Amino acid sequence: MVGNADRLSIDLTGLRGVVLSHGHFDHAGGLAGMADRLGPANMPMVLHPEVWTRRRILTPAGSANDLLTLSKRALTGEGFDVIERRQPSLLLEGAVVITGEVDRTTEFEHGMPPAHQAWTGTQWRHDPLVLDDQAVVIHLRGRGLVVLTGCGRAGVINILRCAQHLTAVDRVHALVGGLHLSGPAFETVIAPTVTALTDLTPELLAPGHCTGWRAQHTLAAALPGAWVPSSGTTHHLVGT
Repeated sequence: MVGNADRLSIDLTGLRGVVLSHGHFDHAGGLAGMADRLGPANMPMVLHPEVWTRRRILTPAGSANDLLTLSKRALTGEGFDVIERRQPSLLLEGAVVITGEVDRTTEFEHGMPPAHQAWTGTQWRHDPLVLDDQAVVIHLRGRGLVVLTGCGRAGVINILRCAQHLTAVDRVHALVGGLHLSGPAFETVIAPTVTALTDLTPELLAPGHCTGWRAQHTLAAALPGAWVPSSGTTHHLVGT
């Protein structure tokens, strides 16, 4: 995170808050570097209380790979003011909406495959929903909603519907971030997702790391005027 911020000439000391997308470790690994850069800044960090859930992935051979679990003690020790919220909330004097837990309303976004499991306190169980997944929403006046996802584990159409419901704004101007459509478990979701996104006609579509090349190609073909590569691209979004 710090390396990329330096490449983009972003001054991290100007940050006023952190929103953690979900508890998977690959979305939190840059926090230590940011904490080192900021020092004891007491930075507010908004997250869903289930980010602390122990999770693992079953392999085809039948073994299990435990995923690293976030530590509240470590985060507070690094200077973050951890704020746990399930419900939607506002950040930066009400300018930013954090979705909190996203309702699952589509018929085709079924979440993680059975190999993704969570520890209940007594046993391991299939964890399809990843309920800690949340997104950030900004309304650009005169343009529509800008929705930033982390990994889209809740399903990107579920997330967009949630954003529309919370803001009472139907128009989606931009969708930026991971859509999690890669791999055999999710490739069947590509077609209905692309259909739903096409109906929303966003002006900017920048799918992130976990979208997968099949979905990227399909989205680029379906929305050629909106799709842009998400790597190495800077977006300046301005409302009236």
